[in-house]
Amino acid sequence: MNETTTVAAAHPGSAALDLGPFRRASRWRPLEYVFWVIPVAAYFLFGDDLLLMSQIAIMCLFALSLDLILGYAGILSLGHAAFFGLGAYTAGLLAKYGMGDPLIGLVLAALVAGLGGFFSSFLVLRGNDLTRLLVTLGVSLMLFELANKLTDFTGGVDGLQGVEMQPLFGLFGFDMFGRTGYIYSVTVLFIMFWFARRLVHAPLGQSLRGIHQNGLRMPALGVPVNRRLVLIYTVGAVYAGVAGALLTQTNSFVSLDVLSFQRSADLMIILVLGGTGRLYGALVGSIVFMVAHHYLAGINPQYWQFWLGLFLVLIVLFARDGILGGAERLIAWVRHKSSGRKTQAQTEGAQ
Repeated sequence: MNETTTVAAAHPGSAALDLGPFRRASRWRPLEYVFWVIPVAAYFLFGDDLLLMSQIAIMCLFALSLDLILGYAGILSLGHAAFFGLGAYTAGLLAKYGMGDPLIGLVLAALVAGLGGFFSSFLVLRGNDLTRLLVTLGVSLMLFELANKLTDFTGGVDGLQGVEMQPLFGLFGFDMFGRTGYIYSVTVLFIMFWFARRLVHAPLGQSLRGIHQNGLRMPALGVPVNRRLVLIYTVGAVYAGVAGALLTQTNSFVSLDVLSFQRSADLMIILVLGGTGRLYGALVGSIVFMVAHHYLAGINPQYWQFWLGLFLVLIVLFARDGILGGAERLIAWVRHKSSGRKTQAQTEGAQ
């Protein structure tokens, strides 16, 4: 009994629905396994750069959070750092006042950021794309100024100090070399990525793609558009909050720039580099951006943004769908050329 007949048997009064393509799309591909082996190998190969790689893993999770709302639901945001900052300050304040357990801090940071995303979503989803850009930016700027003014609570421009993290599971302390922090960050990233991957290949993810492509027609199919957008915006906020909490827990410090516009702008650049609506585009874009930032700033601290901007312009000109989109088109072109040569060779052989 195949998947079509199974669904038809379970719902006799409905038309047969073939779930095969959706299930095949959700299966893990060999290249994906290879991709997730790389962080494991990096732990042994680049032991002196674990602190940098921890930051890369955190940025990957942060970019993933924006890709869920922008790449799949089409919600533009220039203030996604608001939820990153909420998660960072929540974890930091908990650790400062005696609740330094990393997992509890992670859960509570996700809860606070999720609540922030849920309540702000009703403002964000009103109006068109330009309105959403301004509203998200406004929310982020308000939180930034609030954190700047409440110096007794947040530390203001001096940052939140006195953050003391307890050992993970009571056994693994956060050392100065970043070993525990790296393993912790990559593990959380993988778990969150797994959930995101399940989500985008589920009916919810497919409906979000439909809303992104044509939101006016989806209600005719029975899709509650506003509810789906509120849900995915809240999920994106949760992911950003977890990323912010990871940054606090691995650094034992919270700076005011977790709420800055620059952090949100960097996130948009990352998605342009990697490609939106792919999940892996957020990861690849984060890796390229962070590595380029690190090495270009080391070569020329004053003008490193020029070279990054040049690279971004080249990506937009020659790979409009980002690095992964350009790679997919290149592979498709190579396959087309090779299949054309095989066909030509077979034709000449037949003659």
